[in-house]
Amino acid sequence: MRFGAEILKQADVLATFTEDAPRLTRTYLSKQHKQAGVYLIGLMRDAGMTADFDPLGNIVGRYEAGVPFAPVVMTGSHQDSVRNAGKYDGLFGILSPIACVKELNRQGRRLPYTLEIVGFGDEEGVRFPATLIGSKAMAGLFDPAWLDKTDADGITMRQAINDFGGDANKWRVLDRRSGAPDGEHGDVVAFVESHIEQGPVLLNEGLAVGIVTAIAGATRLRISITGLAGHAGTVPMGARQDALTAAAEMILFVESYCTNHAGLVGTVGIMSLKPGAVNVIPQDVEFTIDVRSSDDGSRVNAVNAFNETFAVIAKRRNVAFTSNVFFSSDAAPCDAGLQRQFEAAVVAHGIAPRYLPSGAGHDAMVFPAVAPTAMLFVRCGNNGISHHPAETMTAEDAEIATSVLLHFFEHYQPPQFSASSAQRVDRHI
Repeated sequence: MRFGAEILKQADVLATFTEDAPRLTRTYLSKQHKQAGVYLIGLMRDAGMTADFDPLGNIVGRYEAGVPFAPVVMTGSHQDSVRNAGKYDGLFGILSPIACVKELNRQGRRLPYTLEIVGFGDEEGVRFPATLIGSKAMAGLFDPAWLDKTDADGITMRQAINDFGGDANKWRVLDRRSGAPDGEHGDVVAFVESHIEQGPVLLNEGLAVGIVTAIAGATRLRISITGLAGHAGTVPMGARQDALTAAAEMILFVESYCTNHAGLVGTVGIMSLKPGAVNVIPQDVEFTIDVRSSDDGSRVNAVNAFNETFAVIAKRRNVAFTSNVFFSSDAAPCDAGLQRQFEAAVVAHGIAPRYLPSGAGHDAMVFPAVAPTAMLFVRCGNNGISHHPAETMTAEDAEIATSVLLHFFEHYQPPQFSASSAQRVDRHI
């Protein structure tokens, strides 16, 4: 076994860099983030790469091409975690390509492009009220207003970056889009990410890997319902303006609609009610809806259906309701050509190609602004559970997925890179 067992050992080491042992929690710009980054940088350098932190706390490793003025293929994933996380979410997508580079370097091989591996400092958004911070900076989508956002201790992102050893004022230099002011890195021609599926499809079908077709778009709504409080013993059932029973009917409609429309998932994740007394009819209820689909039209239709049906329910039950969207992101289709190249790599390993969408968000979803994008999914066990200590994968699957990824890197032929790329590189040598 060339890769799998060692990758799982490395994941075990990274799990020790946690803020609340024995649970695994590693947030952006924390001491444990720095420790994990230093460890990963060491792995990159041992594999034959140049590597270091960038100004926002991402780690960047480069395995330079065997030809001058070469384009760049980017890969990687995030090194932060949710609270009480598993070991492989994000980190597998960093460790697996490092193992590929180590093998290429052992063979003394260089590629016709520079391979760049990024460990993004923040994808999950646990510490600050922003997500995909590192990848959005590289995709030219960083919002400088984020620098003034604070964590639970009142520390601004700006201060945390600078205390980490970065430089918050240099966020612009991370922009990797063609024509960006800082062009010394070379033109990025593709971004690929390897990631555990975080679901049960591959497990149920007995497949080690799958090819992602698109990363789902998401809309999040906050629904507020206002009825009328009353005594639980004296108000007749037919005369009640019960906000909670109205909410219950609305929530069941979300479940029914998403069950009966393929490709949709809907979740009510937060709910609160007032006054919250055992003998008082609920007057005010608030709940959230998270609806996702890889087809934006289906997602928009779902939101419209929710609001139309909620209005009918509210009128019939004599309550008022409001619906507000507080988050929305479009789906990110994966590049068809890169999908076919992943299919060739999968088939070369004797595995039937399985195409599937990703319901979870990933760093890859912002990179269509930079270059064609693709993802490789890897089977995880325990019914696909993730964001939980029971998240697991086998050394055998890590082995297969890394071998498939290496095959992709070895056979990928970059498109003709522009003369402007060579000119920008020439200015910096």
